[in-house]
Amino acid sequence: MAERFHGARASRRRSTWGVVVFAALALVMVALPAAATAQLPNPDDPRVGLDPGFQNAEVASHGVDLTAHRDRPAGFFLEGNPGSFGFLNSDLAIQDDIAFVGGFRGWHAWNISDPSNPALEVGVVCPGGQGDPSVWGNLLFLSYENPSRTDCGTQAETADTAFRGVRIFDISDLGNPVQVAAVQTCRGSHTHTLVTDSNDAENIYVYNSGTSGVRSATHVGRPANCFENGQPVPEASRWAIDVIKVPLAAPQDAAIVNQPRIFANPDTGAINGLQNSPPTPLHPSGIGWSPQPITDACHDITAFPEIGLAAGACEGNGILIDISDPANPVRVDAVSDPNFAYWHSATFNNDGTKVVFTDEWGGGTSARCRSTDQLSWGANAIFDIVDGKMEFRSYHKMPAVQTSQENCVAHNGNLIPVPGRDILSQAWYQGGHSVMDFTDSSNPKEIAYYDRGPVSTTTALVLGGFWSTYFYNGTTFATELSRGFDAFNYTPTADLTANEIQAASEPQVDRLNAQLQSEIAWAPSFAVVRSHLDQLIRAGAIGGETLDEVEKHLAMAEEATQGKKAKGQLTAAADKLEGEQYDALRGALLDLAGTY
Repeated sequence: MAERFHGARASRRRSTWGVVVFAALALVMVALPAAATAQLPNPDDPRVGLDPGFQNAEVASHGVDLTAHRDRPAGFFLEGNPGSFGFLNSDLAIQDDIAFVGGFRGWHAWNISDPSNPALEVGVVCPGGQGDPSVWGNLLFLSYENPSRTDCGTQAETADTAFRGVRIFDISDLGNPVQVAAVQTCRGSHTHTLVTDSNDAENIYVYNSGTSGVRSATHVGRPANCFENGQPVPEASRWAIDVIKVPLAAPQDAAIVNQPRIFANPDTGAINGLQNSPPTPLHPSGIGWSPQPITDACHDITAFPEIGLAAGACEGNGILIDISDPANPVRVDAVSDPNFAYWHSATFNNDGTKVVFTDEWGGGTSARCRSTDQLSWGANAIFDIVDGKMEFRSYHKMPAVQTSQENCVAHNGNLIPVPGRDILSQAWYQGGHSVMDFTDSSNPKEIAYYDRGPVSTTTALVLGGFWSTYFYNGTTFATELSRGFDAFNYTPTADLTANEIQAASEPQVDRLNAQLQSEIAWAPSFAVVRSHLDQLIRAGAIGGETLDEVEKHLAMAEEATQGKKAKGQLTAAADKLEGEQYDALRGALLDLAGTY
C-alpha cells in the first residue's frame, strides 16, 4: 500500500430544563455567513488523486497511523462485489475489550484487548437492515427496518415471521449469543439510542427512530396501533419516536411504553409541527433534495443524561430534548438550515455547551465532496447552546476534493477527550477519517486525517469508506463499509501534541455507545498539565520569563523523588501565573499538587 504524508475538567451537573416547552418554538432558520456560501474544497490537498483499489488503495495521512486492519469475516462479504449493499458494515459499539460491528448481513465482534491485533470472537448472520448496535452489560441492541425474520433466518420473510424493530441479544456467553427479545415497531428501527436514568438502575430506555414506510398490515407481529381498518394510521407511525423500556433483569419483557410527540407545535397541538416541506424547490446545488428534509422522524438521537439533554438530528430539523424523565422526553428547542438536506447525527461537546449536527446530503451513497460541492453542503453545523437555545456558529466539512467514484458526506464520530479542547473524530465515508477541532465554534479546523483512494477502479461508484470512527481508551476504531475494521493511533503534530494525545488516553471508560454520551473527567497528571501549557504556547498566550519559570518548576516536579518536593514545585509554577488566561493551567497544576 502506497502512503503519502502531509507535512479543565467540566463540572458535573444535572439539567434544570424542567418540562416546559419554550413558547417561542417557531423554527429558527440559520443565518448564512457570506463566506460560507462561496467556499469550495481544496483541489491541491494531498488526498486528491489517490490511486484506487479495494484493499490496495493509495493512502494519504496527517497525524494518523493505521495500526491494524481486519477484512470482513467470512459470511459478511460477497466475493467479487465489495460494495454489495446487503453485506456492508455499519456502526460500532464497544464494551470492555469487545468491539461490536453491525452490518446489513448481521453483526460480528472483535477482541481488542490488544488494539494492534484484533481477534474475531463471533459472527452472527441476521440480515434485515443496517443493524446499528448498542451494548449495555449482557445485552446487545440492534436496529432493523428492512425485510427480516424474527428468527434471523436468511429465507424470505412471511406474514408470521416478519420483523421490523429492535432486537436484543443476551451476550453473557459471547460465543453463543441468544436473541431474548424482538420489539416490533410500526416503521422498524433505523437507529436507536440507549438512555439511562440515574434514579432507576433496574431499567434502561431505548429511543427508537424508524424512517422506513409503514409495514404491511398482514404482518402478524406488528403493533396493533399501526393500522385501523386495514389502513396505516399516520399518527401511530409518524411524527413521534418510540420509547422502549427494557428491564435489565428481564429483557424479554422489553416493550414500547410511550410515543412522545416531540415534533408537535406547542401552540396549535399539530403533531407535524416542524419542517413539512423543503425550504426551497431545489437544493442549493441546483439538484433535487436527497434525502428530503421533511421532519416526521429522527434519524439519530444522542443522549447526554448527565446534563439532562438529548440532541435529535431529525431529517428536516435539529432539536434539543429534555430527557430528565427518560420515559417522557420533551422538545425544548428546534432549528432548521436551508443548506441541510438531511439532519443525520449529533454530538455534544464534553460540557454540553455546544452541539455538532451532520448533514447526510445524498444519503451516504452519493459523491458529495466533489470540486463543485460547497463546504456548507453535506457538512457539519456547529451550534453553541446559550440559555437553552441553539445558536449557529459555523459549518465545517472535510476540505479535500474527492472523486465522483467515492460516496462522501459528513457521518458519525465522537469526542477525542483532550483537556481544554473540543475535538471530534469523524467518518466521511470515502472522504476518510477527519479530526475537527471546534474549540472555537466559529472557527473549526481540521487537524488530522487518514484517507484511502476510491474502492472503485473504474468510472463507477462502488460503496465504501468509513461509517464510524470512534476514539476509545487511546485508540480510534473504525468500521469501513466494504473493507472491514480498522484501528488508528494519533501522532504528534503542531496541532496535537504528544502531551495532548497522552492526556486524551488517560480517562479509561468501560463502554462506548456513540449516541449515549457521558461526561469525561481527567485525573490530575503531568500530561494534563502539559496539555494546557502546550495550548497556551500554541496560541502565543505565554512566553518569556513566565514560560521559562513554569517549565523549570514543572521539570523539577517531574524529577522529584519526594512528594513534598514535587508539590512545592507545582505550587511554585502555579504562583507564576497571573491572569484569567492561565486559569486552566493554574487549576491543573494545583489539582496535581493536591495529589501529593
